[in-house]
Amino acid sequence: MLKSEALDVQKVRSDFPILLRKVHGKRLVYLDNAATTQKPRQVIDALVDYYSRINSNVHRSVHTLGEEATAAYEGSREKVARFVGAGPRELVFVRGTTEASNLVRFAWGEKFVRKGDTVVTTIMEHHSNIVPWQLLARRVGANLKFVGLLRDGTLDLDEFDAALKEAPSLVAVTHCSNVLGTINDVRSICSKARTAGATTFVDGAQAVPHMPVNVAEIGCDFYAFSGHKMLGPTGIGALVGRKDLLAAMEPFQGGGEMIREVFLDHATWNDVPYKFEAGTVNIADSIGLGAAVDYLTAIGMDRVRSHEMRLVKYSLETLAGVKGLTHFGPTDPSRKGGVISFNLADVHPHDLATILDDDGVAVRAGHHCAQPLMNWLGVAATCRASFHVYNSTDDVDALKSSLERARGIFRA
Repeated sequence: MLKSEALDVQKVRSDFPILLRKVHGKRLVYLDNAATTQKPRQVIDALVDYYSRINSNVHRSVHTLGEEATAAYEGSREKVARFVGAGPRELVFVRGTTEASNLVRFAWGEKFVRKGDTVVTTIMEHHSNIVPWQLLARRVGANLKFVGLLRDGTLDLDEFDAALKEAPSLVAVTHCSNVLGTINDVRSICSKARTAGATTFVDGAQAVPHMPVNVAEIGCDFYAFSGHKMLGPTGIGALVGRKDLLAAMEPFQGGGEMIREVFLDHATWNDVPYKFEAGTVNIADSIGLGAAVDYLTAIGMDRVRSHEMRLVKYSLETLAGVKGLTHFGPTDPSRKGGVISFNLADVHPHDLATILDDDGVAVRAGHHCAQPLMNWLGVAATCRASFHVYNSTDDVDALKSSLERARGIFRA
């Protein structure tokens, strides 16, 4: 288990204006961070500063505002790339993890995956790491194979090893499950896949916000993540790709900026990563993501991970005392992200989440864009509490208290 200085949660909370509000007259206990995180004042200020001081398009103007906007935009790219151990020319700004997987599906998959090829993924994936590969397989006539799970919610590595014997062209896997919190050993998975001749895509949406990530050490070909899950704005994220692969891929979209020269009968493409950033890019939110990276870097991702491991341990111990509560996923905090998925007796998750909301406790209820995993679990939906740097044990205590009240209401 990581050991690091504990976070001063009260100090952290003071940076998040939304945490001052009340919900139904109660203190907001925000436990829906796996869906989206709240934004610190530093990120909000970065957005306001851009629009109020340097608002201009990038890469195209020699006037002062244009040059300052370009410097801020490219400076953010450098920050975000460094944050995950990549080079700035390996990082493409996208709207989020979903757009990243679709970019790879179109720009890489339709060029390099052939009829009869195998694409391997797992049943714990978010829909954004399933549906694009379904569409790709249908388009080119490839076969889609799913690796199953063990009873504790971890990946069945024997099944994975067997799948690699089919020499897949692509292996797509999540770094951390958004439902179970399972942390996959993506370094080992990518190493095995590379030996088998496969290209690898890692969904890092639930990893980059919560733990140290170094894509060079992981050894993947593509790695994707979303800004809004790591204290940044919505509508911005990143795809990190190997430079040689990005160079060999076709553009994802056509238009301005992604070209070098345009003639009536053909066009040539800009350098990577600009080849994949057609049109006017999301300048403000890219800068906001850079501010979020600054904030997380100042805290230290080792401390973020250690903090969440303590919260997971405390939550598992505390919620075990709630009669009728069923927890889904690993119980070892060292193998689990900051996610607790659960159901309470026969209470529908949406009804339960409504009662919790009455107490100011915000959790997510539903299938969490992971319906194949829900089918494997044998449930239609779950409730999910998920943590970030502004959560503490008092939030877990509030969750438990509200669950106990719900038990009384539903006589669960």
